[in-house]
Amino acid sequence: MTAFMVVPQWQGSSSSRAMQLIDGAEAIRGDLPASATHDVAVPTGAGDALDTGIRRFTSLVAVRERLCEQLANTADQAVSIGGGCGIEVAAIDHAMERTGGDLAVLWFDAHPDLHTAETSPSGAFDGMALRSVLGEGHDVLAASRPVPHGKVVLAGIRSVDDAEAEYLDRSGVHALSADEADDIVATLASVGASHVYVHIDLDVLDPADIDGTHWAEPFGIPLTSLVELIGRVREDFDVAGAGITGFAPASAAAATDDLAAILRILGALTRR
Repeated sequence: MTAFMVVPQWQGSSSSRAMQLIDGAEAIRGDLPASATHDVAVPTGAGDALDTGIRRFTSLVAVRERLCEQLANTADQAVSIGGGCGIEVAAIDHAMERTGGDLAVLWFDAHPDLHTAETSPSGAFDGMALRSVLGEGHDVLAASRPVPHGKVVLAGIRSVDDAEAEYLDRSGVHALSADEADDIVATLASVGASHVYVHIDLDVLDPADIDGTHWAEPFGIPLTSLVELIGRVREDFDVAGAGITGFAPASAAAATDDLAAILRILGALTRR
């Protein structure tokens, strides 16, 4: 059975329209089974950086603690619905615990999210999320159970800052562009894990297939291809958890237009 964690966290984004992430999470929530859906409260205030270099740090910490509490009471596969990518640190920690550390992370995203507070041009935590999954960055927000670098596969990236490119060159993280997405299953097999956590920032999609993202990048993965890739991963691995983030519709009508695509992705992730 799948448990859905709805986490409308907007504080990790640097967009001036960050609060549209709340609307996106709520729009997806409307199509989830009520009996399996759990709401994680997000502070109404922006929060304080507390000299960490991470914008809205105090609110991010509060959400992480609340999500961890919800996940601690969940024995099932959990699918987290954001909000921004920063919610994935707690979610992947939970999957690491469930699998005894036998976990690879498949990170579908147009951006690598590999900054730290020292390298980030914006101080936005969503751009530091994967670096935190690796156990690096600020110790309060970094993963409690870091995923080894060699067990992380980035897929669909096509907008990489210089500091992130330098880190990728020396880190051991596997990185595949949108054009190399067909290599995902073989790359996952090479890392030697039986279980996979699948993260999907919706900006990994080609903009022709979705409107409601803040950081759209051209030449993404087509929706049909993404759904097929998820199906291929599920054939060879146990999906121990998943997350969908980055839905920021401009209006209720615009949310409706994108929901069919998002529900196809959800179906691919949770189909038994």
